[in-house]
Amino acid sequence: MANAPLSLWAASPFFILLASIAIVPLVNKSWWDKYYPFVSAGLGVSTVVYYLLFLRASDPVLDSGYEYVSFMALVGSLFVITGGIHIKLRGRSKPLTNVIFLAIGALIANLVGTTGASMIMIRPYLRVNHYRIKPFHVIFFIFIVSNIGGALTPIGDPPLFVGYLKGIPFFWPIVNLWYIWLFAVVVVLVIFYFIDRREFVRLSRSEQYLAEDMSERGEVVGLHNVLFLAVVLGAVFVTTPPFLREVLMIAAAAGSYLTTPREVHKKNDFDFVPIKEVAILFFGIFATMVPALDWIRQNSVSFGFQEPGQFYWSSGALSSVLDNTPTYLNFLSAALGVFVSDGIVQNIHHLVQLHGTGISLISTGYSPEVRSTLGTLMTYHQNLVASGNVTPDQIATMYLLANNKIIVQAISIGAVFFGAMTYIGNGPNFMVKSIAEQTGVTCPSFVSYIIRYTVPILLPLFIVIWILFFRS
Repeated sequence: MANAPLSLWAASPFFILLASIAIVPLVNKSWWDKYYPFVSAGLGVSTVVYYLLFLRASDPVLDSGYEYVSFMALVGSLFVITGGIHIKLRGRSKPLTNVIFLAIGALIANLVGTTGASMIMIRPYLRVNHYRIKPFHVIFFIFIVSNIGGALTPIGDPPLFVGYLKGIPFFWPIVNLWYIWLFAVVVVLVIFYFIDRREFVRLSRSEQYLAEDMSERGEVVGLHNVLFLAVVLGAVFVTTPPFLREVLMIAAAAGSYLTTPREVHKKNDFDFVPIKEVAILFFGIFATMVPALDWIRQNSVSFGFQEPGQFYWSSGALSSVLDNTPTYLNFLSAALGVFVSDGIVQNIHHLVQLHGTGISLISTGYSPEVRSTLGTLMTYHQNLVASGNVTPDQIATMYLLANNKIIVQAISIGAVFFGAMTYIGNGPNFMVKSIAEQTGVTCPSFVSYIIRYTVPILLPLFIVIWILFFRS
């Protein structure tokens, strides 16, 4: 983090890049297609130079660089590995069938991550809908599979994984977020069903019953890549030494690519164009977002947030355009600073070291906040309490979960759900868009995506979620 107070003007390259992604393709798409690598790299390098030469602050740049390498290792390896799995579904693209497909994708996202689920399912989804595919099919896939679906486990979405590393128990999200997740998924699926049904009934009867050539059969080939996929998912939990996780992911991708028959890649229309576009644009995004995130770090506690709605809307709004992982982490840190008393944490730490698991027997004389913290601590960290090895940071997290869990709920839902608000809100979004366009689907522009889909569909849903769950 930059030590000196940072002006928000330092984030100008990020806002310029964001505006360029949104506006330039509408003005001159051919120019953008040719020169976007120079725009992204130029703005990214300008931020790096500013930090290294003018602020003399290398740590934020190195941290963001490592996050970019991790991001590309995960997204790239999943792209390559799933590109070697060919799934062909036989049958009609009926509205209810599509709803079931997307619902399954929402569940799978919690097992293999939103990126993994998106890469596994987007090609068969496009293939089964090929004769009547419309942009909204792709957009709702992004809404459900690439974003909202992954809110139940730390594997589902990177911000929840960071929360897990910071002490949020692995099963806490599914226990405390499932009903918000279910509400959001059902609402979006219902909206999708009626839109898809409206388009379906407009087709002629012969078109409605158009299906794959009956001489063709459903097939799944390249299943050996499931082993490489398991390596990548296992590597997510490898935190030391540095870069071992990324090396494992890249090695798995290389093994998949080299052992997959060329015919399978050909069936999937596989090439590296989509991942190249993502790598170039997200280089600029990861570099230019550094000053924006630094500014948030320096000012988040001073925002004076006290209500869950403030954390929900703030983490959500920033996760729409910034990497949702550091956004989640910054607001979680702010919540710990606002709601957790260092004195109480130190007292609980001292009590645990003195009494171990017997602490519950002498806790009746303490305040409700202390008792609830001790109860939560015993629920999730009984072994550590018994050994006296619970850290103050772990106690602080348990204090927040015990006494202000709605704040963590608000940050978690905001960071995960709002990633669907723009193409750059979450890594899989742009990947899905690129793969769909490669197959001939005309996806909406950056601005059209927001105006035609997220504002009329997602924004009202997020307002209702705020009213139902996070409004004071």
